[in-house]
Amino acid sequence: MRFLTALALTWTTFAAGAFATPGQPTDGALGFQPAVTPIMEEVVSFHNILLVLITVITLFVMGLLIYVMIRYNRKTNPTPSKNSHNTLLEVVWTAVPVLILIGIAIPSFPLLYLQDEIPPEIDFTLKATGNQWNWSYEYPDHEVAEYFSNMVEEEDLQPGQLRNLSVDYPLVVPVDATVRLQVTASDVIHNWAMPSFGTKMDAIPGRINEAWFQATQEGVYYGQCSELCGLRHAFMPIEVHVVPQDVFDAWIAAKAEDEYSEAADAIIAQYTAARETRLAQLD
Repeated sequence: MRFLTALALTWTTFAAGAFATPGQPTDGALGFQPAVTPIMEEVVSFHNILLVLITVITLFVMGLLIYVMIRYNRKTNPTPSKNSHNTLLEVVWTAVPVLILIGIAIPSFPLLYLQDEIPPEIDFTLKATGNQWNWSYEYPDHEVAEYFSNMVEEEDLQPGQLRNLSVDYPLVVPVDATVRLQVTASDVIHNWAMPSFGTKMDAIPGRINEAWFQATQEGVYYGQCSELCGLRHAFMPIEVHVVPQDVFDAWIAAKAEDEYSEAADAIIAQYTAARETRLAQLD
């Protein structure tokens, strides 16, 4: 009975993971957040291959252990063998893991290259700077001055905002745009991490690291600093709004006039409300 209960709970957990909300944590979910970039799609695919492989290896080793415990215990094998070496067996258990690692390396190298190599067809560059304890952003190609993005405190949360994840001035990017992300820091090491994008890059003082992403699905996506950086490390989230090109153009025009423009915030709020209404009607 306990086994069946555990099996049911496991199945429920997998089902919850399958219907995880894109871009944010979901209670009871298991596994990655739904992928919304080509990089994250490849990461998920690679993970699924490894999950099958490690499951087969685990079951095989467990089966061997159970067999040995039953076949060669004191009761069933009172006179143990005195053999100490088996050349063939030792070659096999050395060669097979090596071949498995080579098999894992074959798909992993293209994935590493995909993550590391910035595509030549970049639509624009975005710069993120980690500070204790917030992020600041610049759009150098659009002449948008640096603005700071701070977590919304719990007592200030508005309907629809998430505790410890929502910010006052989020990032905004157009859907399907290829974005070069430049990451640095002003004080200590931080890390810009966005799970749904498959992006995770260290922010190091005095150095600019680069990554890229192409969000293919509209929505709001959340990440966090993923490098211990001091007292309020847990309270410097990342919020990215992926919007249609025309909404982005209107937002960037307002932002270029004033980096803390209320008009820019209103544009995103209006689009988000309209999108949520459309999604509700589809449900």
